[in-house]
Amino acid sequence: MRGYLTSHRKKVLFLFLCFLTCLVLLAGRLLYLMVFQSAYYSEKATQLHERERAIKAARGQILDRNGVVLAANQTVCTISVIHSQIQDEEAVIRMLCEKLELPEETVRKRVTKVSSIERIQSNVPKEIGDAIRKIDMPGVKIDEDYKRYYPYDTLASTVLGFTGGDNQGIIGLEVKYEDVLKGTDGIIYTMTDARGVELPASGESRKEPIAGNDLQISIDRNIQEYATMLATQAMQAKEAEGVSVLCMNPQNGEIYACVNVPEFHLNEPYTLTDEYLSLHQDDLYEDKQDELNRMWRNNCINDTYEPGSTFKVVTAAAALSEGVVSLSDTFHCPGYCVVEDRRIRCHKTTGHGSQNFVQATMNSCNPVFVNVGLRLGPEKYYEYFEKFGLLKKTGIDLPGEAGTIMHKKEDIGLVELATMSFGQSFQITPIQLITTISSIINGGKRVTPHFGVSMRDSSTGEAKKFSYPVTEGIVSEDTSEKMRLILEQVVANGGGKNGQVEGYAIGGKTATSQTLPRGSGRYISSFIGFAPADDPQIITLVVIRVPKGVYYGGTIAAPVVRKLYENILPYLEIEKAKENSNDGL
Repeated sequence: MRGYLTSHRKKVLFLFLCFLTCLVLLAGRLLYLMVFQSAYYSEKATQLHERERAIKAARGQILDRNGVVLAANQTVCTISVIHSQIQDEEAVIRMLCEKLELPEETVRKRVTKVSSIERIQSNVPKEIGDAIRKIDMPGVKIDEDYKRYYPYDTLASTVLGFTGGDNQGIIGLEVKYEDVLKGTDGIIYTMTDARGVELPASGESRKEPIAGNDLQISIDRNIQEYATMLATQAMQAKEAEGVSVLCMNPQNGEIYACVNVPEFHLNEPYTLTDEYLSLHQDDLYEDKQDELNRMWRNNCINDTYEPGSTFKVVTAAAALSEGVVSLSDTFHCPGYCVVEDRRIRCHKTTGHGSQNFVQATMNSCNPVFVNVGLRLGPEKYYEYFEKFGLLKKTGIDLPGEAGTIMHKKEDIGLVELATMSFGQSFQITPIQLITTISSIINGGKRVTPHFGVSMRDSSTGEAKKFSYPVTEGIVSEDTSEKMRLILEQVVANGGGKNGQVEGYAIGGKTATSQTLPRGSGRYISSFIGFAPADDPQIITLVVIRVPKGVYYGGTIAAPVVRKLYENILPYLEIEKAKENSNDGL
């Protein structure tokens, strides 16, 4: 009996020690959780009872070169409901249907959905949001938000682009500079009980949003507006399919104006404009999105075309650089030339007769430029295409830049070379042409065309200027000077005389090219002009697509540049020429 009791005591003692050990371990674990892990579990507990609502950050403004706001923000509201806090679903549904003018079915579906928070509508005008806030219905939340607003609506629409419902950039500069313009959203924290009902005594806490940075661009609103007006007038007068105008500083690549008419409404970008529908009434796509994409296209950047005789500037610069032609070389034009089995005619079918190289450029004589191109030869001509940067994109700070459509080097025969010499059988973008010709007239440096000039930090106000690549030695200063003199003669006494501006020395070149297929009677008329001729500070390209009636570039495109320069050269404080410098060639 005594042995049984001793054994029993041992078992009880063992169980007691086990219990004591477990108790110590539990106490240790509790101490660890309460002391060393208290912050972690406190945060977890808070998260279980905390609801978050985003506060959108204000997007940075886009300003023109003079500080004029081209893209701003409007205060709007986002209306949401929290299902667990709604006391009268039917009253909430009726009120939201009335105030937001939404279908009952849509509102009912969202109000009755069991979720932590359900958005009813965003981008609600502030006055409507304020009216809903005054009604003060439990479960209905009104948060102030921002919506992009464009004060000038259609101005530079294909350049600026627009934002979507989430305030993110969709096209244009808005998407290219998304990282600059977007801010950092804030958060509203609300405490709730176990049922998800807000605790009024706890109030709200906020993490404030950080606004986006402002972007200053090189566009000049005044030049853009006037260029748009002239482009619209030209389009209407010639019943053209579209008109593009590019104005750029050839010394640094800053773009003062980029026009593509008809433009679209930035504040209603998903609405096809009447001008667009009228223009494309015979070739509308079945899918509306395809139509929108076409309406939003920036023809200066996204589309290629055969440049025609404006490209003779490039051929002339290559030939002078290579030494295969001089200004005094003489040629004879009978009105055509024959290359292999191809008869290539001059626009003057009776021929220009005897002329030197400068006169041939003034006359825009195709046979002479064919001759010059053949002197260079296919391989050397292709090398200059590469040297001038024509086989690469310009690197402009807009999305969707198109590349040059060009023959493969091994496919360039004499006929292809002949047609390339006067700007046919390949395609480039307007921005590529104006950039390349800038490098020929500015002393030989290829600049990067661009819109972005600087950004201003929204927190510190500090400005940061952007920089862009420059390639030196495209042509020599001697070749550049000769080209400026030749192109000044083109405007003073040649085919570009309609681009003359009283008191100023203007250089330039006209072009008239056929669209494909040949013989369709559809043409593209253009003129590129720069001023002053001896020290270019501005260069402008006008492209008129498929005009009706008279279609020669010197007749209908050159006057657009003349009218533009008559107004903006004094505005840019470009001094008039002291005397005419048309002699000496």
